[in-house]
Amino acid sequence: MTETLNQFQRQYPLIIDFDLRWGEMDAFNHINNVAYFRYFECARIAYFEQTQIMSDMRKQMIGPILAETQCQYRRPLTYPDRIKVGAVIDELHSHGFMQRYAIYSTEQDAIATQGYGRIVLLDYKTQQKVAVSDALIEDLNHFQKDLKALSL
Repeated sequence: MTETLNQFQRQYPLIIDFDLRWGEMDAFNHINNVAYFRYFECARIAYFEQTQIMSDMRKQMIGPILAETQCQYRRPLTYPDRIKVGAVIDELHSHGFMQRYAIYSTEQDAIATQGYGRIVLLDYKTQQKVAVSDALIEDLNHFQKDLKALSL
């Protein structure tokens, strides 16, 4: 492992691995830009599954909605490669949070892509925003235990 990979692993409490697929490449011989948002989505949902966010959604019908997303392409990804997609929440807001993502290319031994998603908590019954609860903040801090504590 390089220092870059070590740093990546320390920054992201949730990391999932993917093998890039040939069919994700476009006519310019690199992974199509749409695929990056799918990788972010997979990391986002895996993160939510590791915390109480998804159980709250099933029990209380209060859950996350992606309100905004962004991607910065730093290096093109190409098949074959194995990537690591990291997710971390680094900013809490009254009704949600910012989740940051990065994609680490094992072939390039570097971070290829970074992005974020602004997540809003929504009551699915009323279709209204819901404040982030103290219990959720505690759960997120527990999951991200080795990182800077989150607070409103």
